[in-house]
Order: sequence, then C-alpha cells, then structure tokens
Amino acid sequence: MNDAITTEIIRHGLLAAAEEMARNLCRTAYNTVVYEIHDYGIGIHDVHGDVVADAPGIAIFTRGNDHGIKRAVEFLGIEAMLPGDVYLLNYPYWSSAHTLDPLVFAPIHVDGELIGYTSCRIHVLDLKQKDPGYVLDSTDMYQEGLFFPGVRLYREGVINDDIFNIIRYNSRLPERTIGDIQAQVSACVSGVRRTIEIADKYGVDALAQAMVSINDHGEKLARIALAGLPKGTWSASDFVDNDGVELDRLIDLNVTVTVTDDEMIVDWTGSAKNVRGPINLPLGQTEALCSLIFKAMTTPDSPVVAGNFRPLRVITEAGSVMHAVPPMPTFTLWTGLLAGEVILKALAKGMPDLVPACSGGDVCSMMGLGVNPRNGEHWLEATNEAVGFGGHAGGDGADGIMHLSEPGCRNNPVEVLETKSPMFIESYGYRPDSGGAGRNRGGVGVGRSYRFTAPSTGICLVYKTKTKPWSIDGGLEGDNNHVVLNPGTDREATQGGSYNLLDAGDVLVNNTGGGGGYGDPLDREPERVAADVRNGFVSVGAAAADYGVVVDPETFAADLTATTALRGTRREVVSA
Repeated sequence: MNDAITTEIIRHGLLAAAEEMARNLCRTAYNTVVYEIHDYGIGIHDVHGDVVADAPGIAIFTRGNDHGIKRAVEFLGIEAMLPGDVYLLNYPYWSSAHTLDPLVFAPIHVDGELIGYTSCRIHVLDLKQKDPGYVLDSTDMYQEGLFFPGVRLYREGVINDDIFNIIRYNSRLPERTIGDIQAQVSACVSGVRRTIEIADKYGVDALAQAMVSINDHGEKLARIALAGLPKGTWSASDFVDNDGVELDRLIDLNVTVTVTDDEMIVDWTGSAKNVRGPINLPLGQTEALCSLIFKAMTTPDSPVVAGNFRPLRVITEAGSVMHAVPPMPTFTLWTGLLAGEVILKALAKGMPDLVPACSGGDVCSMMGLGVNPRNGEHWLEATNEAVGFGGHAGGDGADGIMHLSEPGCRNNPVEVLETKSPMFIESYGYRPDSGGAGRNRGGVGVGRSYRFTAPSTGICLVYKTKTKPWSIDGGLEGDNNHVVLNPGTDREATQGGSYNLLDAGDVLVNNTGGGGGYGDPLDREPERVAADVRNGFVSVGAAAADYGVVVDPETFAADLTATTALRGTRREVVSA
C-alpha cells in the first residue's frame, strides 16, 4: 500500500503529464478553435477508463471521455487493446459528442500489462457532414458526417493509412482535419510516454494503487461537501429556442434535483421528446453536464477525478432530448450548454445563498467560412463570446467571461480572426444595462460587430434568445442574447441560431446576454450604482429606472437626497 506522500507525488506527476498533453496539442494543432480557444478535453484514465488527471478545457469533454472509452472498450473487447494502438471514436451515442468532436484515445501498457488510457477530444473542422462548418437542421444521424466506432488510427505504433485516406477523401478541409487528428495522437502518445515513466520510477503496482487512492479521495471530498448542502427536492424548467427544424417550437428542459445525505439525483424525466432537429444529447454528454454542476457545488477547488462523481445519479428517458438514441440527430449540442443552468435554477429554490442567478446562458458562438480573396484558400474561423454571470449572495456577477460550460476556454483574439479571414471587427466591448439589476448586479454581456469583406457564410450558434436569464430573490432578469444582421439598414434582422449566406459588406453583430440580478435592486447601495454608471456598466437612465438612484451624468456622483425620495416613492407603489 502506498504512503500518502508517494500517492501525492504520483498524482502531481499525472497532472503534469496531462498538462504536457495539452501543450503538445496546442503546439501541433492546425485549428484556432483548438490552440486559441482551447476547445479540447484531455485526460489520463485508470484501467477502467475513469479519469484520474485532466487538463482543463471544455469541462463536459473530459468527463465525456470516460463514457466514450468505456463504450469503445465494451465494443472492441479489452483484449484488443495493444501497446502502440491509438483509437478514434466519434459515434455520438457512445462518444458523448457530435461527429466533429472525435475522441482519440490510447491504451497504456507496461511490460505487456494494461494499466490505463490517455484521451484527447477536440473540435475538428470537417468530416463530411452535410453542410460546411456546422449542421443546424439535420433530421437523422446520417446527415451528420462520417462515423468511426472505435477504429485504429495506429496499430501497434504503425499508422493505419486506410482510415486517414477515408478522412482525406471525405473532408472539405482534409489537411487541417488530418493535422488536428494527428495533433490528438501526439497528445495521447505523449501522455502514454509520461505515464509509463511514472510506472517505471515508482512501480506498476504503486501507480495502480495511486490511481485507486486518487479516485477514492475524490469521492470522499465530494461526500463531505454533499453532507453540508441543504437537503430536499426541487424542480425547474427552461427552454432551448428551437431544434433547428421546427423553428417556432420551444424545446422544454425539465429537471428535478434531489439532494440526500448520500447522493444528488438529477432527473430529466419530462423533458421534450420527438425532437426532430439536431439538439438531442447523447447520454454521455447529459451525464457530463450534470457532473459539471455537481463538481461546482461540491469540489470546485480540486482537479477533476472520476471519484468526484460517485455520489451523482442521472436519470433520463431514452428517446428524449436528454438521451438521444440512433438515429436521432445530435449535431447541434447546445442543449448540453444550456441545461447546466436549469439544474442551478432548481437548486436556487433550496439553496439561494449557494447558487448564482443565471448567466447570459449560452456560449454565443459565431463561425465564418468561405474563400479568402487574399490567398484564394478556403477559410473557417470561429469564436465563442463572453457573457455576464449572475449575481449571487456574495456579490456581483462577473462581467464578460466565458460561459460556465467552458471554464478552461478563451475566445479567439481580434488579431487572429482578422489575419486568418476576410472579417473586420468594427467594434467589441461591454453592453451597458445588459446585466440584471439587483442588490448584487448581474454581470454585463459583450457585443462584437463583424464586417465581412468577401462573400462568406456566417453561422450563428446562439440558442437562448427567446427567454431571459433568470434572477434570484427579487432581482431583475438579464438582457437576452441576440444576433443582429445588417443593423440600421432595410435588411436588418434579429436572430439566434442561423445559417447566413453573406455578401461583401454585410455586418453581423453578436450581442451576448447579461446575468440575472440577485436581491431587490432598491437595496443596492447608491455608491455602488454610481460606480457602475462611472464604469459604463449601467446607464444614468437605468440607474434611476431600475435602482431608484439619481446619478449626475457629469460627476457620476449619486444624489442621495433625490435617491431617497425616488426609492421611497417606488417602495410605496410596491407596497400598495
């Protein structure tokens, strides 16, 4: 049995190995979505496929990798896992993501003994899905690209050209797609090498025992935190704008969360069924998004390990939007980004002091593609936008940061987008008054304006525009996300998820939502409201209308006498 010091040294060695995997991935990837945005999930797993170390990127990727590895091994058989093998899996119902988020994983062997796996999932650019860039309106799996149900990219260290040739002749962007997949291979192989080095130094048994201890300790931390949470059962619902096919149908997400001394149960029974469009979630992703919220509520300050989630139980209905089965379409996985805050909405009813109000609620992605007139080459670039976070018992929501589903991610810099594509960023900044008013204010969202300088396709991936970010304890809702095409012209249109064919000169403005407010806005100290006006987060008009605070537009000082009178009048109206 290992002593605690040896276990801790091995744990940090595995974390360092996972971080090296991420660095190798970013150095070798062809795709800015990977090396700029950090759209990846990287893990080192024990012999059962349970993660023991990760490198933060997209949170739901790493946890989904566990599910994918286990399903692939179940399909192929443990005896098929040989030293030097590297596997590719993107069959959505096993891999926990859509076809363009392939999972690459490699078994780790020491002296012929299987001791674990390394994994790397990223977003690649094209695998023969029906539309270039992204699919918003598929109605079955067969429109969503090539499926690889756990095939070997490398057999015992030798490249499998058959698979790479299939990809090469079935991708619109073969060089970048193959380059990115090979970057995933590089990441996995480097993780295998570093893990073997740890085994060589401390012994295979010591490494195996450490992996068990790491997950057992992760479970213990989660159970201690769970014991301190309020107990009860709470329900909530929210909506995805549409499914991409039936554009007028709000897709309902219904959840009931139960917290006991022993477990947290997240039950999605009653969520939408018969969803024709591609927003259905593979079960692995539903489990992953629930794991993200459970992690945030119990062990947010420690690295992700599978043991953290042993007290979590997820219930779904097969065939519903939260549990896709073949051949249900799954390409536009935005349900997995929006559903986490539906769980928080339920928890807020029982533990409002521990949960923030809703954020802007979406990753608000914009993708452009076409032919670049500067070099005649096909281009495809994308970025996710920051949103405002919800106010909470401890203070204001953060202004303009990446959505909670992407805690390790960044957006794509202006300089990169303008260098690699015919897009000109006309403006980029915070959106005043987008945060919900409250005793603690919701954070504000951002707005970015893209002018296309050549004919292009602009794909908007924004699926929370028809409902506003919810608030807590008397706060006001945040402003919702919305995309505006060609503002100020006779062709102006406000939209959410959409596939736009654009001419040179067309403008697309991506406006992200602010967080919901926490507590009565009339209880916010006038000095804090005045500071918000001075900093550009709240306008003079909104300070008076929402907070009852009169702010001098020249000095940005609060007029306390006028404010007292205005708030008194407001409270009299409310009480009447």
